[in-house]
Amino acid sequence: MFEFQKLKYTNYYFSLQILFHFLSRTQVTLGEVETKNEISDKELQALSLKLKSTGFEILEDSTKKQIEKIKTLIIQIISDEDLGDDFILSEFLSSELHKDYSSISKLFSQNENVTLEQYFILQKIEKVKELLLYKELNLTEISQKLGYKSVQHLSNQFKKITGFSPTQFLNSKEKKRIALDKI
Repeated sequence: MFEFQKLKYTNYYFSLQILFHFLSRTQVTLGEVETKNEISDKELQALSLKLKSTGFEILEDSTKKQIEKIKTLIIQIISDEDLGDDFILSEFLSSELHKDYSSISKLFSQNENVTLEQYFILQKIEKVKELLLYKELNLTEISQKLGYKSVQHLSNQFKKITGFSPTQFLNSKEKKRIALDKI
């Protein structure tokens, strides 16, 4: 089994076609491909070049793999779930990765320019921006969806990170967002 990192979200469908063409696979999940047969170094090199041309990269370093797995889990949970105010990041990651949270947090902080908790907050703020721009949910619903204790807590954190209140952000001409994989 090997893992690949999505460097950008363009050409996703094309990249999956490349994987399916090159590999006799048993399983493909987000960021991972399990092959039925061993692939040769030459095939792996050709696959790597094809993937890089579409914005993917094969990760061979175990630390990079673990960091990307952590990031993927955080992005998935924020994108797919209603966190609710009882969501606990440390319990979620420990359960998903089958590791002690302190070792997960230490690994992340040593290899990224941000703590795990800060990364989680940055991801949540980008999700708040997205939901604000969609204008389908009000601020109370957004705060509940993303696990904030109150609208005030969300607003304070939003302003601390962006320099704007949620309302100021919506009313500004330039609504800057950061791609989730660039945080």
